[in-house]
Amino acid sequence: MFGSYVLCKYWILLAMSGVSQIFYFGRNTTPSFVVIMEQEMDEQPLTNRVQMWQKRADDHKEKQLINPFSDWEGASHRQKLSKDDENYGRPVSGSQTEFRGKQAGEQSSREVISLCYVIYDLGKHQEDGSYNITFGELFETFLMISNNLVGTLLRARKYKFVEFEGEMLYQGRDEEKVITLRTLPERP
Repeated sequence: MFGSYVLCKYWILLAMSGVSQIFYFGRNTTPSFVVIMEQEMDEQPLTNRVQMWQKRADDHKEKQLINPFSDWEGASHRQKLSKDDENYGRPVSGSQTEFRGKQAGEQSSREVISLCYVIYDLGKHQEDGSYNITFGELFETFLMISNNLVGTLLRARKYKFVEFEGEMLYQGRDEEKVITLRTLPERP
């Protein structure tokens, strides 16, 4: 009936013909999650299936050992990084977190470029080559494009594309403050 099974601490791995099931039993001995993965296993020799399950068990064990919220003994043995380390404060290379962070950074950059071109199109050209627009006018226009104008302005100021007075801009209070576009970034 069962093609093979491997017993690990807290894990019961069942490999049946056609369907493989993984059950995790926590402290209460009730399944906290069930992952069902369908695979055609009839064509694989028994040793390949055992090796596959052992690799999955080892991978899961490694992930649980570095998970600070895991119930496993010895969890959180992840190496501590010093603040001088180049990887300090960065996600693990190749991880989903790194991928999502890069996507978010690219999206923010596109929003900054879009904001600069809106200021370029609507602003008043100055003799020094810059473009000026009031925060109120920009707020009314840019609100149709994005709902996070102030954050995008702060990011654009960080990269020295725009200038304005004060640390923060507020709707109503700062509508007459002038925002100056100093440099127009290149479109990607």
